[in-house]
Amino acid sequence: VSPGRCWSFKGHQGQVVIRLPARVHLTAITVQHITKDVSPSGTVISAPKDITVFVSLLGNSVDADGKEECLLGTFTYHVEKEPMQTFPLKNVLRPRAFSYVKLLVRSNWGNPWYTCIYRVQVHGRMENQTD
Repeated sequence: VSPGRCWSFKGHQGQVVIRLPARVHLTAITVQHITKDVSPSGTVISAPKDITVFVSLLGNSVDADGKEECLLGTFTYHVEKEPMQTFPLKNVLRPRAFSYVKLLVRSNWGNPWYTCIYRVQVHGRMENQTD
């Protein structure tokens, strides 16, 4: 992870849908940004702040309510904490496995022009993996 080598989007809101290499029983998600120490500007105002995570039900069939995605959690990435922060996901959908995760950034730490995400990691167990 180095300054400027991130996925960036215009403004303070954006989203990304991640296709997983296999169907996964999801347990947590990790988000990473650079620290103030390595930032050329000395700030991390482009870091995501409020994040919502969904799973896509497409390809897994639409749920009983006719929704195409389901909320797994809403989190706040804190720039004063460790650069890699892991957030546990709701387990209401277990034992279902999913192929797509949607990360929705609702706000950042003050940059009006863009938001950067350096790394997203999805944690869980592959559908055909035994314990």
